Amino acid sequence: MSKRGIPAGAVVRGTDKGYDQAPTLKPGSERPVEKVEQKYPYLRPRDAATLILVRQRGRIPEVLLGCRDAKHAFMPNRYVFPGGRVDPADARVPVATSLDRFVAARLRKAATPQRARALAVAAVRETFEETGLMLAKPLKGGAPEEDFGEHWRGFLDRGMGPALDCLDLIARAVTPPGRPRRFNARFFMARAEDAIGEVRHSSELGDVRWVRLDEARELPLPTITGLILGEIGRLVKEPPDRKKQRKIPLFTTVHRKHLMLEE
Repeated sequence: MSKRGIPAGAVVRGTDKGYDQAPTLKPGSERPVEKVEQKYPYLRPRDAATLILVRQRGRIPEVLLGCRDAKHAFMPNRYVFPGGRVDPADARVPVATSLDRFVAARLRKAATPQRARALAVAAVRETFEETGLMLAKPLKGGAPEEDFGEHWRGFLDRGMGPALDCLDLIARAVTPPGRPRRFNARFFMARAEDAIGEVRHSSELGDVRWVRLDEARELPLPTITGLILGEIGRLVKEPPDRKKQRKIPLFTTVHRKHLMLEE
C-alpha cells in the first residue's frame, strides 16, 4: 500500500465496453465511474449477485441483457445482466449441486461459507425472476415441502434446484459512495446451454434479449456493465483452467479513488 492507501501499480481498467477493444491491463489503478447528478447520503453496500449467461452463435459470443425500467432509482433505462440483492431465504433454499470448490473459495474471501452459498443462489433466483431462465438440475429428494415464496414457484415446485456447480465467479464490484443504492455485487458467469426455460420479460427487466459482445457496447450501459463485458471477452478468448484457482477483478473505491484491484 502507498501512503494514500492505494495499492502500488494500480492501472486504469479500460473504458472498453466491447469484445474486441479490450486492452491488456494489469491490476490496479483508477477505473471509469458513471457520473451522477445528485449525491446521496452514505449507504452501506448490500450483498447482491448477478448471473451472466453466455452462448456461442457463430464466431462472436452473445450475452443475455435486459433494460431496467425508467422508474428505478438505481440505473434506470440501462441495459444490465439479471441480478439483485440477496434475500434471507437464499441461505436455506435446497440446491441440486454445490459450488465448485475454487469458486466457493473465491467467494469466501469476502463472505462466510453460508453467505457465499446464498450469493450463488441469489444469482440463480434473480435470473429466473427477471428472465424466466433456470440454471437448474433435478433435486434428489424432489420438490421441497417448505414454501420458499412466490419467487421460486415454477422452479422448486417442479423438483428443480439451483445448479451451483455451473457457476463461475468472474468479478466483484462495490458501488461507489454517493449513489441512491449501493451493492457489494458478485458477478457469476455460466453457459446458456446449462439453463432451461424460455426467455421472457418481467417487471424488473424489459427487452430481455441476447446481444453479441461486439454490439453490446452500443447499448446504454452502466459503466460497470461495460467493464464486465470486457472481462467476459477476455475469458471467452482465453478460457481459464477451472481446475486451478485464480484471482478475479475487484472494482471498488479507496480514499475516493475508483480502482480495479484483484482478489
